[in-house]
Amino acid sequence: MLELAILGFLYDTPLHGYELRKRIAALTGHVKPVAESTLYPAIKRLEKAGLLARTTEPGSVAAPRHVLTLTEDGRRELRRLLAEPVPRDISDENRWFTVLAFLRHLEDAGTQSAVLRRRLAFLEEPASFFYDGDRPLRAEELDDPFRRGLLTIARATSRAELTWLRETIASLDG
Repeated sequence: MLELAILGFLYDTPLHGYELRKRIAALTGHVKPVAESTLYPAIKRLEKAGLLARTTEPGSVAAPRHVLTLTEDGRRELRRLLAEPVPRDISDENRWFTVLAFLRHLEDAGTQSAVLRRRLAFLEEPASFFYDGDRPLRAEELDDPFRRGLLTIARATSRAELTWLRETIASLDG
C-alpha cells in the first residue's frame, strides 16, 4: 500500500520526501500513520529498482531538499499495480481506498471497470463481522447495541459503495 501511494502521488508531480509523507498521511494516516522509518526505506527500494529518481535542490532556509520524480518504469509499475491489484487490495478497505485514489491513472476504461468489478464481486458476497456457525449475522439479530451499530454502519457504507460501483461501472462500460 505504501509503495502504491508513493508511486501514485509522484505520478502527477515531483515531490520532496516531507511533502510526500504529508500527502500519504492525509490519505491513509487516520488509519495507519506513516513513520519516516517506514517511508524512507520504501523510497530507497523504489529508487534502487529504478522506479524513482532523486534530484537535489537548494533548500529555501536550511539544508538542500531531495526531490523525487517518477521514472517511466515507475509509471508502468504504478499502472500494473492498479490494473492487477492483489486480493488484499480489493478486500481491505484502506488498501482499496489507496487503489481507488489513483485508479484514474489507468487510461483504459475497460481495465478500470475490471478492477471495480472485482471490488463489486467482493462486496456482493454475504459477510458479517459476526457469525452463528457459518451463517453471517445481520444487525437485527444482535442484542448488543454496539455490535448492532457496527453492522448498521457497515451495511450503510456498503450500500453506498455498491451504488457508486454499479453506476461507475455502467458509465465506464457506456
